[in-house]
Amino acid sequence: MPLKSALKNILPKKLRNLRHLFYAWYGAMKYHHPSEEMLVIGVTGTSGKSSVIHFLRQMLESAGYKVGSLSTVDFYIAGEQKLNDKKMTMLGKMEIQRYLRLMADAGCQVAIVETTSEGYLQYRNRFINYDMMILTNLYPEHIEAHGGFENYKKAKLGIFEYVGSQKSIKSLKSIKSGHKTYEKINKVGIVNGNSQYVEEFLKLNFDEFIVFGRSDAKSYVISHKSSITAENIIVSKDGLTFKVGERAFIPHLFGEHNVMNIMAAISVLRALDVSWSVIEKAVNDLQAPPGRIEFIHPSTPSGRSGRASSEDFKVIVDYAFEPVALAALYQVADLLKPIRHAHGKPARVIHVCGSTGGGRDKARRMPIGRLVGEKADIFIVTDEDPYDEDPMEIIKTVSAGAQEVGKKLGKDLFEVLNRREAIKKAIEMAKARDLVLITGKGSEQAMCVGGGRMIPWDDRQIVREFL
Repeated sequence: MPLKSALKNILPKKLRNLRHLFYAWYGAMKYHHPSEEMLVIGVTGTSGKSSVIHFLRQMLESAGYKVGSLSTVDFYIAGEQKLNDKKMTMLGKMEIQRYLRLMADAGCQVAIVETTSEGYLQYRNRFINYDMMILTNLYPEHIEAHGGFENYKKAKLGIFEYVGSQKSIKSLKSIKSGHKTYEKINKVGIVNGNSQYVEEFLKLNFDEFIVFGRSDAKSYVISHKSSITAENIIVSKDGLTFKVGERAFIPHLFGEHNVMNIMAAISVLRALDVSWSVIEKAVNDLQAPPGRIEFIHPSTPSGRSGRASSEDFKVIVDYAFEPVALAALYQVADLLKPIRHAHGKPARVIHVCGSTGGGRDKARRMPIGRLVGEKADIFIVTDEDPYDEDPMEIIKTVSAGAQEVGKKLGKDLFEVLNRREAIKKAIEMAKARDLVLITGKGSEQAMCVGGGRMIPWDDRQIVREFL
């Protein structure tokens, strides 16, 4: 057995994580504390983190800031984007500090860092001087790794506590918006007011809190002095419409959940005193993140006899890998699924997915099977980051959930071990006006398989090949 694996079996997890603390400290020292030279915004929560970062980055750039960001989707420095091919959100071995230094040296005024609960337990957030922290939402997901929801919530609270405990004054090079220069940056907490746990976050030590939410959802903070609320939300096949006060926003984005992601980003810009007119234009110009409800279009129609042209059905690649996100995706699918020309029959949804994260989060496999089994007309269960677990065992468990709600193997339920073949099967089965959903990986650039190996992967590229 390799020494690394032997130590992993012998040493407690908390003790093993101390090496991450060392790397966090050494990285900050080696790269001369780059977070002291920029406004640093952290984004945490159960879902929506990468989308918030993608929207916030665009909006800050519209407001005149030069921005860098690190997320599950990509590594971005002052206009230069590289898709994240590491299968890690919070990078280790001093890489976060190295990227922050590259941002500072490129003249970035703002750095945005996706900050996870697992990263917090491994001290990867240490020695980053955050100025703002966003809580997108909080619900029971990723809890097996934490030993239960209370520990998971405690980690999220710990992320906020860490930010609130840091010093409030930085020696800044050039944090500017218009003609305003910030000599002192408050520690600002930006929290989802529709989360039932919001009060626990508002008790923490911050200079300022901003609460965002939507008026048609249950609010646990009714009259916070600094609140921003979305109203009159309309979701259509053309995108989203909502109002904040008297201002109307019309981003051409799909997914009702994106209203809250945009509201989190708006809260940051208001904390920086960016005008509503600038915010309005920035929101209406937003582009969707890669691999988040991303429509994949063929370069040319297939035109093969006996089946529909590939232009006659839609293909969406999305990152959704857990039940709440998948349910949100089906809200979009319901809007986009048209009626067939012939006989007025509804078009079908053909869904390719598995259950990501071999060796963990096993409790969500049956629920995913049941949810997709109920919603999709055809369900193709396939491989999805099995790590060291038997991928066929994962597939069988998800498939069992679908069979519980009436799906029949070989008829409207298929178990296809090879993900490439599963995607191919979905494309070949699709007829005119069908909707093909391929979920679980989004724009990820690798698949994690046994023996610690990562193989190059991009669902979007594979779809394009078959189209």
